[in-house]
This record gives sequence, C-alpha cells and structure tokens, in this order.
Amino acid sequence: MHTPQTFLSHPGPRPAGTVLVLGARGRMGLAATRAFAHAGWQVLAQVRPGVADADLPAISGVRWLRVAVHDTAALVAQAQGTEVLVHALNPAYTHAAWREQAPMLMEAAIAVARQLRATLMLPGNVYNFGEAMPPVLREDTPQAATGFMGRMRVQLEQRLQAATRQGDLRAIVLRAGDFFGSGTGSWLDQAIAKDLPRGRVTWPGPLDVATPWAYLPDLARAFVRVAQERDRLAAFECLHFAGHHVSAQQWLGTLAAIAAEQGWLPHNGTLRVGRMPWTLLRAAGLVVPTVAALAEMRYLWRTPHRLDNTRLRDVIGAEPHTPFDEAVRQALSDLGLVAAARSRAALA
Repeated sequence: MHTPQTFLSHPGPRPAGTVLVLGARGRMGLAATRAFAHAGWQVLAQVRPGVADADLPAISGVRWLRVAVHDTAALVAQAQGTEVLVHALNPAYTHAAWREQAPMLMEAAIAVARQLRATLMLPGNVYNFGEAMPPVLREDTPQAATGFMGRMRVQLEQRLQAATRQGDLRAIVLRAGDFFGSGTGSWLDQAIAKDLPRGRVTWPGPLDVATPWAYLPDLARAFVRVAQERDRLAAFECLHFAGHHVSAQQWLGTLAAIAAEQGWLPHNGTLRVGRMPWTLLRAAGLVVPTVAALAEMRYLWRTPHRLDNTRLRDVIGAEPHTPFDEAVRQALSDLGLVAAARSRAALA
C-alpha cells in the first residue's frame, strides 16, 4: 500500500505550534495531549460535549474543546491555527462498532484536517499484516490482513492515503505494537497483571515469543518529534515505532521483581503463571462481542514479529525510549497497583 519516499532535507525541525487532538480523553489521546503540551505546543484537546471540568486533568498549555467530532463547522471554528491534528478516536472494541463508526470517524478527521489545512497524524498497529506476517515488519511489507479488525485498519489507512492525493491534505501513520502505560484499557491491566497483587499473572501466548510493545508516553513523544519534522515527509507517510521488543519471559522477570518488592509472592517466592483460556474465550465470543474481537487476535501472541524503525530514526533520530523495567513500573503506578514513590520512570 505504501511506497517508501525519499526524505527532504531542511535546516531543522519546526518550532512548537498548535495541535488538535481528537479523542483527548482516551489513552492515546491523553498521552499525546500531555506530550505535545510538555514540548511547548498549544494543545486543543477535543472531548465530547458535556464532559465536566472535574473529569479533565489540569495540564498547562491545554485548552479543552467540548465539541462533537462530527460537528465540523464548530470544531474548525474553535481550532483555527491548528497545524497538526492527531486522530486518537476509537469506537468500542467490537466488530459492529468498528464497522459502523470507524469509517465515519476517519471521514470526520479528514474533513476537519482539510479545512484547517493541518497534517493528520494517525496511530496505526500491526493488525494490517495478518497471520502470515514475516518476523520483521517494514513500511513496505505487504499487508495481508486476515481478520475483520485487520481488514478495517487497512481500509482506513487506504482511505487516508487516497484523501492525500487531492493535494489539500497531508497525513502520517505512525505504527506501533501493543500499548501499555498511561492508564487502563490494555492487555496489561485487563489480563496480564490483573491478579499480580495475588502473586499471579496470565499470559496470552507462548513464553518465548517476542512481540513489539509501545509504552504510550514514549510513542506520544515520537508523535511530537515526527510532527516537528513533518516538512521532510511526503504527502502520505507511514513510519514504524519499534518500542520494546520483548517476550513473556522478560515481562515475567520484571513483574516478578515488582511483586517480590511488594510482598505479593507466595511463600515459595515464585510468580504463578496462568495461560489465557482461548477456547473458552472463543465460546464466550458467541455472545460477548468484545470477547469475539479479542479472540480474533490470538495469532499475534503466537507469531514472532517486530517493527523495523529505520525510517523513523532517519526522520527523528533515536526513538524516545524509557527502559523497559522503568516503563512497566510506571505503568503499574498509573494503574494504582504500585505506589508512585516506587516508580523510577520520568512522567511524560
């Protein structure tokens, strides 16, 4: 779908400007909001109408816009001066919600970005490559999605690329692995570490298979740095964020050390490891749509893969990278499982 482009040279990165984050209360949206604000950008953070002040974090440099994303005229009127738009909106994790809502959200983001003449940035994932994915994923790796969510992701990216061909829109997809950190809603809190205070973890796949993980504050900082270098990129560009390429064994070593510190391990001092009951999940998916969508992704845990970030490094230099142990500790702190004083990672 994507042909690598030659990067243009220029004197240096653009200074901080104005960014509009769609879906700023979600995990990715909030991480991006914090990262851009921390880097000195003026951040316009879109949330749905009616959100109370008490439900919004106080972040210096952020103005919250309570506007429906489909109200293009109102959103454009309040976001004048925007140079970069981050599309961080996602429907509920079901096939029905994605089929109905994801294309409409993409159209809304394109419409707003076009009117603002802003570069549209989209977080991507590895669903596009399907069950036959090779061990190393580059920007020009053929995309052969095998599940509904993967095919939907391909469709959305193709729509975004097509929109840039009209000459009035620029767009960047920054692809990453599984998210962790910056709150709830990931495999870490919903499955893996849910029972960590009881000395137990649940792992969804083989223990020796390494896959890519994106610590969200790092990924958000990468968005900022790509945004600053956007003049070097083609009208449509895709870049890969490598993140942490780790196996279950590395996860378990870090989680076991934290559990030991917290006094959560049983008397024998060994972290108990359970396996994801995929057969039961497939059965439950017949009546629970979210479970059905998750069960479709089982192959990702059995298939070794990593994202090659060579082209991203050509654009921004070294990736933002929090050491793995520190990232996990901070992620657990964000979940309220570990006291903040125990976390050594710097906040985004």
